[in-house]
Amino acid sequence: MTHAAPLSDTGSRSPAETDRITAITALFEATRARSRALVAPLSPEDMMLQPMQDASPAKWHLAHTTWFFEEFILKPRDPDYRSPDDRFAFLFNSYYVQAGPRHARDKRGLISRPDVADVMAYRTHVEQALAAVLRAGRDDAAEIADLVELGCHHEMQHQELLVTDLLNGLSYNPLLPVYQAPDGTPAKGENHPVTYTAHAGGLVEMGFDGTAAQAGFAYDCEMPRHKTYLAPYQIADRPVSNGDWIAFMEAGGYADQTLWLMDGWACAQREGWDAPLYWWQQDGEWWSYTLRGPMPVDPAAPVVHVSCYEADAFARWAGARLPTEAEWESAAGDTPIRGNFLDAGEDDGAETLGALVPRAGGGMYGDVWEWTQSPFTPYPGFRPPEGAIGEYNGKFMVNQFVLRGGSCATPRAQMRPSYRTFFYPHQRWQMLGLRLARDAG
Repeated sequence: MTHAAPLSDTGSRSPAETDRITAITALFEATRARSRALVAPLSPEDMMLQPMQDASPAKWHLAHTTWFFEEFILKPRDPDYRSPDDRFAFLFNSYYVQAGPRHARDKRGLISRPDVADVMAYRTHVEQALAAVLRAGRDDAAEIADLVELGCHHEMQHQELLVTDLLNGLSYNPLLPVYQAPDGTPAKGENHPVTYTAHAGGLVEMGFDGTAAQAGFAYDCEMPRHKTYLAPYQIADRPVSNGDWIAFMEAGGYADQTLWLMDGWACAQREGWDAPLYWWQQDGEWWSYTLRGPMPVDPAAPVVHVSCYEADAFARWAGARLPTEAEWESAAGDTPIRGNFLDAGEDDGAETLGALVPRAGGGMYGDVWEWTQSPFTPYPGFRPPEGAIGEYNGKFMVNQFVLRGGSCATPRAQMRPSYRTFFYPHQRWQMLGLRLARDAG
């Protein structure tokens, strides 16, 4: 365990160090405020929902992201810190083996106590303690700032999980409850044909390098930056839309075994897939359950809640394929990171949420995560950090596939060209879709 560094006079900080602490403090406060805003519409009963092992209750997400700051910053670095309850470490650890034993993942929905009020008090306790650490002039201030930044981005990931897990839980309620009221956006648009942009390929660089040109935060799995060769390829100008997907369904795509990978076909048959998750037909029209309640399926909006198996089958049907993550990142290039994200309005100081559903007309970022055909594996030269933090990504580099671009449930601050998320190919409950690619010529 790392011992606490001695305190020093705050006036000894350089202007750059002061600016860094100020920026990290602001990030921490904004991140924690967004989590509070996300659960504000929820009842205590809502916050207990755990519909499946892959999902966690909203209350658990709030507590786990608080435990992260406590476990990796306060306990090892502040000798005066005391947890409100030492048993929280067992309840709210997720998968960090080196951090100690943990409660069974599939039983998180049974943690009725501590109750919501106690969890919120826990959050306040940790926030106050961490704020005091950030204010202190410590010799290890730079290390603490890096850990707080990681903790904030970790909480942003859980903010996305919180709303998508909630959507899955609420979807089982026959009353089809509304998390956020509809925002007045027209329900349907026109589905335009897809076009492709040609890319020459060749030797390209990908990944995050931490230089001034790529300033900001990145996870360890995005590094090191490295070269890879791409054959000439074409990539679609937009994600696959709901209208495109309906055409696939009407053409018998879910019943045509020749389109499917063997494991995908077995999974589709076992699970009874015949449409994206949360879809149903009503009076001859397709509807979908969303965080804004039941909505008619917009043919122009990106399709969402489809597995990698479904995405691959669709691509074969369309005479195309899924892009590799290197092709996706190279195609994104210097494209500005604009789109439909979770945190619309925060740039103006408002705590308003975005659309919470994919919208038509987006670019490379936002709306829907896009499956690639690339397995989630380490880049050449990857080395995980020492200790429990090294378990953050490295232990998951097997049997999962990379997605790129972010979604309507992703905080904007999470996004950068090199950002990789990953899921198992059968999973559908996240905001998962696809963009087509094909070989040139």
